[in-house]
Amino acid sequence: MKILTPFSLELTSKIEKFQSLAKPMNLGKIGFSSRLLLAPMAGICNLPYRLLMEDLGAGGTVSELISCHGINYGNQKTLEMLKIDPMEKNVGIQLFGEDSEAMARAAEVAESYGPKFLDINMGCPVSKVVTKGGGSALMREVKNLAPMFEKMRSGMKIPLSIKIRTGWDSNSLNAAEILKIAHESGIEWVAIHGRTRNQQYTGLADWDFIESLNETKKLPLIGNGDLHHPFGVSERLQKTNCDALMIARGALRNPFIFLESLDPNYATQKRSIFIGKDYWEVVQRLHTYITQTFTEERAHLVQMRKLIVWFAAGFPHAAAFRSQIFNCQVLEDTMKLTEDYFLSLGESQKFINYDEVFMSSGHG
Repeated sequence: MKILTPFSLELTSKIEKFQSLAKPMNLGKIGFSSRLLLAPMAGICNLPYRLLMEDLGAGGTVSELISCHGINYGNQKTLEMLKIDPMEKNVGIQLFGEDSEAMARAAEVAESYGPKFLDINMGCPVSKVVTKGGGSALMREVKNLAPMFEKMRSGMKIPLSIKIRTGWDSNSLNAAEILKIAHESGIEWVAIHGRTRNQQYTGLADWDFIESLNETKKLPLIGNGDLHHPFGVSERLQKTNCDALMIARGALRNPFIFLESLDPNYATQKRSIFIGKDYWEVVQRLHTYITQTFTEERAHLVQMRKLIVWFAAGFPHAAAFRSQIFNCQVLEDTMKLTEDYFLSLGESQKFINYDEVFMSSGHG
């Protein structure tokens, strides 16, 4: 259990204003506090970040993708990734791999760590995953899916979900076929990123395609892709027939996105009530989570720096601040620079060009 300094009354009041608008919902047997969930992102969705996003309105979270082979080999670094904090309410663990037996063995180990559900990564487009048969490559061999699903479920007591893409490429949009297999194999729900594997993270997510799947779905569907800003998420939330939405990269530059997106009137104003000092409180909470989770001091600095500079994106003089942060090699000095920067912003607003490519190498 983490020892936390409470948020200020002012920030708490802002958070509670939005949280009161959240509508709890169920996906199969699992309950979530909101229809907005944190998508799994490689190298990002570790325990500290998941905790922070739950504090800031995420209705549920999923771990970064974790190798079934690393689990089965007993790799210590991999096993550390499975850890869940007692404070985490609605968390799932995402596994990736290509072999049914290996995935089933890893699922039993992962379940022992106490997640609410397990998820199979069938969407990662990265070559080092795909060339081994995992991630998006699973969508190319649909005949192997039912045996894998059933093999994993036979040893599990908690629900199993999957995260997919629209297809391998524009000529093989087979998500509907996979949804049918998933339903027949007892999968609890499906999350879908609205791009093909070949698109990686380029172009636009195909929400028309996602919505078309809602017309014939027989199990809950979560939509994902291009949910980068509160007004866009809010608009999508109002009109989608998806049971829930997953936010990925949007939460990196705006940690309050799960909250702000809940109010359709607020979101259309495109002006945030969260200002620099609120971000500083969030950074301090993140610091607590990171330093109490990881033992290695270097990891503290690395984890903090990347998230601090993302949180600063769009604020005045963010580029100069980013340069200062990456030139700083001491965590204490990094935190002081961060405090000075965010508190100097006063009532300044973020201005982010959402049309520019952000994290195009992909994390969600």
